[in-house]
Amino acid sequence: MLRVAIGFEPKNLNPLLFGTTGEGFIDRLMFEPLLSADRLGNPVPMLATTVPTQANGGISRDGLTVRYSMHRGARWSDGVPVTSRDVVWSWRAIMNPNNDVVSRHGYDDIRSIEAPDPQTVVVHLTKAFAPFVNTFFAESDQPYEVLPAHVLARYPDINRVPFDSAPTVSDGPFRFAAWRRGDSILLTANATFFEGKPGLKAIELRVVPNEDTAINLLRTHTVDYFFEPTLQTYPVLRSVPDTRIVWVNNNGYEGVMFNLTHPILGDPLVRRAIAAAVDKASLTRQLTYGQVTVATEDLPSWMWAFDPAVKGVPYDPAAARQLLARAGWAAGPDGVARKQGRPLELLLVTDTQTALHRSESLLIQAALRRIGIVVEIKYFPMDILYAPQGMGGIMHGGKFDLILYPWVSGIDPDDSSQFTCENQPPHGYNDSRYCSAAMDAAQTAALTNYGRAARKSAYSRIERLLSVDNPLVFFWWQRSQEAISTDFRGFDPNPTNEAWNAWKWSI
Repeated sequence: MLRVAIGFEPKNLNPLLFGTTGEGFIDRLMFEPLLSADRLGNPVPMLATTVPTQANGGISRDGLTVRYSMHRGARWSDGVPVTSRDVVWSWRAIMNPNNDVVSRHGYDDIRSIEAPDPQTVVVHLTKAFAPFVNTFFAESDQPYEVLPAHVLARYPDINRVPFDSAPTVSDGPFRFAAWRRGDSILLTANATFFEGKPGLKAIELRVVPNEDTAINLLRTHTVDYFFEPTLQTYPVLRSVPDTRIVWVNNNGYEGVMFNLTHPILGDPLVRRAIAAAVDKASLTRQLTYGQVTVATEDLPSWMWAFDPAVKGVPYDPAAARQLLARAGWAAGPDGVARKQGRPLELLLVTDTQTALHRSESLLIQAALRRIGIVVEIKYFPMDILYAPQGMGGIMHGGKFDLILYPWVSGIDPDDSSQFTCENQPPHGYNDSRYCSAAMDAAQTAALTNYGRAARKSAYSRIERLLSVDNPLVFFWWQRSQEAISTDFRGFDPNPTNEAWNAWKWSI
């Protein structure tokens, strides 16, 4: 049995309702998408037998029709075949306005879906959408898996059904066995998994909110895998005996997001002042021990869409204070910026579990205090901080001024779910509520052109707009740290999900 330390208790175990990468990791142990990706981010078939392209006829010449062939050997753990009906129903569940899904990005570009036979899915799009194959039940920024229609179709919504806490029917390499609230989740091997019998008999996911405790459990061989420890743990983890660190380059970043619906932060001068007040190089050096790269904007330097000519706001506290003054916030005798006698006060939120975020929040608080901004910090459990808007989530509900924002996206450079007007919650991940006609136009160009050259040009415009409008300040590009026992074999995470090949794991 593989024993995994996870730093959070999931909100639920329904793959269509997940809100964090950790919940996505757990879901992938039990459920499969149409397409996944290998360790380099190349798409690979899972429930689908091939990756649709225009070259192989899977995507029509006009880009409006996509055809999938389903794996004939895939079955749900109760013996029922996985078919095109499950794909159609899962799409309808995502589009059902009564369901508290976090994002419908890409799925809402579908005009209709046909299931002419149990092994065929034909998707008709309302418009060309270049990232579609890497979005639709694939490794996107919201990587949904297909769910069993024969179990869930009878419900008007899936927000509060028994399946959410006990998904006893699944099609992945592992099956749900038990959830001991506040303690652990037990999964057992699915011997009939279509890719082959898993190498592990069981996986126990232990809820360990404290990272120091998780390190000690790894040190004493009480757990075999510490899931996504923050970079602040690196100096200790690298010296733990019988442990190795696996590094994964992600299409993601760490930064601070602004809530642009709040009048103070709706002012671009204030946002630029905050960006200029943060010494990103120093912050990255202090918190990550040289294991990551300082970010310019959101797309990392290893991706084909990256533009090295785009630069972020330079660190300049004097310029930051001048920007605040231009926005009408004058420093008082106590150094606090005020407008018409009102102090410039902001609420910064982050999670309770992550040691890195505790340190990061204090450094941000101190940096902003030096330019006259008073920051209050509030900490929330991850399941509350990142819950869907309909479930009272802090981030998706806009209950913040600033939020520390760790983001991991999919294998495509598509970032429209974060930065277009139509993707504000509950329709996507635009939690800053940023809305710009110029950004929407650049995103349209990136999404409707299938050629890489045209898309790369569009992403250059997108990155330049982010560097001017600053809905977020990007600190560094994400590089996941995974701490595993030297006895743990077959672990080969892709840029989006560590569990994509879990049937190959052994210990």
